Amino acid sequence: MKRYLSTETLTIAAIFLGIAAGVWMPETMLSLKWVGDLFLMLLKMLIVPLVFASVFVAIVSLGSGEALKNLGLKAFGYYFLTTALAVSTGLLVVNMIEPGSTHQMAAAAAVSKPAEHTFASLLLSFVPSNIFASLSEGKIVQVLLFVIFFAVAALHLETARRETLQDFFESVNDAMGKIAEWVIALTPIGVFSLIGYVIAKEGLATLWELKSYVLAVLVALFIHALVVLPAVAAFIGRFNPFDYFKRVREAVLVAFSTASSSATLPVSIEVASVHGGVKKESAGFILPLGATVNMDGTALYEAIAVMFIANSYGVELGFSQQIVIFLTATFASIGAAGIPGAGLVMMTMILSAVGLPLEAIGLIAAVDRILDMFRTAINVWGDLLAAKVLNRFI
Repeated sequence: MKRYLSTETLTIAAIFLGIAAGVWMPETMLSLKWVGDLFLMLLKMLIVPLVFASVFVAIVSLGSGEALKNLGLKAFGYYFLTTALAVSTGLLVVNMIEPGSTHQMAAAAAVSKPAEHTFASLLLSFVPSNIFASLSEGKIVQVLLFVIFFAVAALHLETARRETLQDFFESVNDAMGKIAEWVIALTPIGVFSLIGYVIAKEGLATLWELKSYVLAVLVALFIHALVVLPAVAAFIGRFNPFDYFKRVREAVLVAFSTASSSATLPVSIEVASVHGGVKKESAGFILPLGATVNMDGTALYEAIAVMFIANSYGVELGFSQQIVIFLTATFASIGAAGIPGAGLVMMTMILSAVGLPLEAIGLIAAVDRILDMFRTAINVWGDLLAAKVLNRFI
């Protein structure tokens, strides 16, 4: 009986109950939005201290800057590979289904163009001018950069002082993990509220209106999640990815309901290290890094969205333009992580690269929130697999 009342099982039930409640009791679910907001706030409360402590402990536990460099290079190489495969899958599926090609859409809602971002501004956005401001504002990329410098500096301290720092942050890390356990126990309630609110607000009718586009995104996401990523993980990591999924699925479910990789981070670290057999050093470094720069699902989605917009405007994008989409989406998915509103910036970058109007983003706005849940779940699944694969090399 206890097995059927586990948090994972109750979370799955909460998803279906939330969908039903959103359809049949929309006003009630709209009024219960605060429950989901409270759950998200509790998760977000843990992000900064958990990232700081877990990354510090992970780096110091590696023992040297050389080991950190090797792991970091492997991580970015793996991320680039899976992101490139994700964009390729998206382009393959969208060329087969061709969403938006059978009829032209109405004029899109106007979307203001975001500020221009140069390489210099991107680079500067990674560096905190005031680490305390970055901590209070939850700027994870800046926090990551600072804690990496801090941990590497700790490696150069006398052994006694380094061990004092390490013991302190290990204690902080363990305390954050305990709080995460308490918050995770509330997952079914939070998921029920979040799913119910989205369905009540957006409705299922919008999915039907853009069915070919939604179908293309979901088919590509599931191919990437169930075929491509497991194949890469099995080949490089030498483990059964589906058995691993059973042990870490709770993080994927939380990602689906919250549509936030960062908010899911405490859950991801907990399930990967406790249930997934991932070393704390690997989980503590790879998962926070992946939550900020590894966005397979988002890159795939952006590629399909741009192709759908082109089809809807009657613009034919040839092989060379699709190569541009491939390159832009692949590099932007990592590079845009340090920019506020990364998703919008990514989309406008790709649209500009192939000469499509920025206001076309309004075409897909109706279903963006719902699809965001799916692509975030794939992002987190990719992070979890990365932690397990790279765990082999520590």
